[in-house]
Amino acid sequence: LIMGFLKVAGIFALAWASSADAFLASPKLALGRASPAVSSSLRSAQTYKTSSSSLQMTIAMPPPTNMGGPLPSIEGMLPDCPATKWDAENLDIAAEQAKYRKEGIAECIMEVVADDAANAKGVQYFEENREKFRAHLDANGAVVLRNFDLSKNPEGFRRVCEALDLKQCLDPIHSSGLRSFLSAKDGVYEEVNKQSLAKHYIGLHNEATFCKTAAYGAFVCFSPASKSGGEFFIADGAKIFRDMDTEILKEIYDKKVRISVSNLDLDFLNGLGPLKEPMAQFLKGVVASTVAPKFEMDLDMIFGADGKEMRLQAIEHPQSPVNRHPVNGMPLWFCNVHNHARYLRDRRPCSVPEVGMTDVYYGDLSYLPAKHLEHINEVSNKHIETIAMKEGDVLLIDNYRVLHGRDVFEGDRLHAVSWFRKGDEEDTSAKDVGALNSVINKFIN
Repeated sequence: LIMGFLKVAGIFALAWASSADAFLASPKLALGRASPAVSSSLRSAQTYKTSSSSLQMTIAMPPPTNMGGPLPSIEGMLPDCPATKWDAENLDIAAEQAKYRKEGIAECIMEVVADDAANAKGVQYFEENREKFRAHLDANGAVVLRNFDLSKNPEGFRRVCEALDLKQCLDPIHSSGLRSFLSAKDGVYEEVNKQSLAKHYIGLHNEATFCKTAAYGAFVCFSPASKSGGEFFIADGAKIFRDMDTEILKEIYDKKVRISVSNLDLDFLNGLGPLKEPMAQFLKGVVASTVAPKFEMDLDMIFGADGKEMRLQAIEHPQSPVNRHPVNGMPLWFCNVHNHARYLRDRRPCSVPEVGMTDVYYGDLSYLPAKHLEHINEVSNKHIETIAMKEGDVLLIDNYRVLHGRDVFEGDRLHAVSWFRKGDEEDTSAKDVGALNSVINKFIN
């Protein structure tokens, strides 16, 4: 029974790590190739360990001009990711789509390119432009900051975010222990740089679970893919909502969706004869009561949902594919089907093992028709905006409105991310990830 528990616990963690594209090991990189003016007066260099203890990177720190000394560590001090704000009832899909088509939707992205004068100001530049950048982020959804020297290392990136009054929080599934900090003292997580996932296309998704959603995200490039690919991309959830076929969207909205995040194939139980069913229920209970709660998601452990009798899937509770924005009330496509539907993953570059293959069902656990998934894919792809990022480039997004993803890549790549609260949510402390999660992380790596 103990061995069975450890096997199932490890497999479940590996499955979620794969399906959520966990922030695991990154390549060894020497970072901080600043402009000549900055390079000539570098203050110091700091070494950051990646999630693999055998790998590390060195990042050159910027000069102290307009910096005010090193920032204090915030390790262990970040509040939990806030609860998802759901407001999806009584939506008139056709009327809301018609309103969007009549009134139009403003362009999502503001692009800001630094010049020498902006870089000379350092933090002051972001303080002076805070209201403008935040106003666009809240009204339109995304801001791209390019060619800034300050954001070429984790501490400088944190300074940018603090100057914009973005309030950091933990990742939605931080409590699982599967989200690895690149710089814990700065609240900066490592992005999906692992070589085993380099050939895996990450589809559009909000950084959200049924239970938790960050209000904003800030993605930073410390080193683009050394050979090719790895471009970040985003899409406006308002435009996807507007352009979906009304009848298809109504059907999905009425039936809701459920996302499966792991496959645990327990066929070995078939050899237990009369003990098969009791043992199956025992292992199901172990996962449901001991492992699944670590992810702080509303999950049901269900056998045979995809037709395989001894496959145990962890499936989220039914949820709406659309949601009203918690601040401005805009109806949005707020659903991770583009990333999680197996039908779409099977038709893209995918390096996730079978145990980590996700899938999407209707609320009653029936499958979405292929034509619906193809339509979602078509409309989503129509609105993808590719954001090719260079060292120090930062992408700010409204995580409710804007979905994000990442293309496949070759070579070494190092991107990172921080998550933020709106600021008026209940301030809760994160739970300790615990010893079990540390063991699981070692098992995965």
